[in-house]
Amino acid sequence: MNVPPVTLRRVFWRCLFLQAAWNRRGMQNLGFAYAIDPALRRLYADPGKRREALRRHLATFNCHPYTAAAIVGGAIHHEERVAAGQEPPGAPLAFKQVLQGPLAAVGDGFFWSGLRPFFGALAAVGTLALGWPALVAALLVYNAFHLWLRWTLFRAGYRSGDEVVVRLAALSLPAWASRLRDGGAVLCGVAAGAGALSAAGRISPWAGVLAIGAAVAGIVALGLRARLLPTAYAVMAVGSAVGAATQVFRGGR
Repeated sequence: MNVPPVTLRRVFWRCLFLQAAWNRRGMQNLGFAYAIDPALRRLYADPGKRREALRRHLATFNCHPYTAAAIVGGAIHHEERVAAGQEPPGAPLAFKQVLQGPLAAVGDGFFWSGLRPFFGALAAVGTLALGWPALVAALLVYNAFHLWLRWTLFRAGYRSGDEVVVRLAALSLPAWASRLRDGGAVLCGVAAGAGALSAAGRISPWAGVLAIGAAVAGIVALGLRARLLPTAYAVMAVGSAVGAATQVFRGGR
């Protein structure tokens, strides 16, 4: 018996709240059980078997909340096979335990260290150049993209089961994370330089030169393939120093 599409959409919606009931004992286990429950209700008509299935998903679970969508989809794939008698009851739990660690690392590296800082820097540059509409646009694009990717991972897990690992490898998320960090470093430099130029005004031409230097530092970071955070701190420090110096000059006059 296959889970109907409308139920899959309910499960996906619920897995967006994976961390809503986070706890020290089972971490994301309550959120996972809540997410997969509609699928279990469709697969197991017998209340005893349904309780047994739900109980195994109350085991400790902890993963990146975005990439966990692939595991939720894959768990439903295995539950379908368990309900059909094609796999032992422990197969869904084994699938979760094997993938939660690696997908947590992939998710942290791509989303937290790459995509989110990049869009944060992009929003800063856009706001300095175009005002608050750029900030709203950056938020909308980020959320639309990450929701689309979560749905893609969920669907790949459901359709492929264990083969979702191959699908994930094809996405090359670690390589894209590296590119996003480099782009974020450049944007942080541009934001620092633009902020310093705004503060400098017409007080001193040297302040403008130093501010542009702060932006160039971000571009140099791309060539050196420096990590985002140290580079961001460096260029922002230069920009802040220029802004502070400008204020001192302004006060002296």
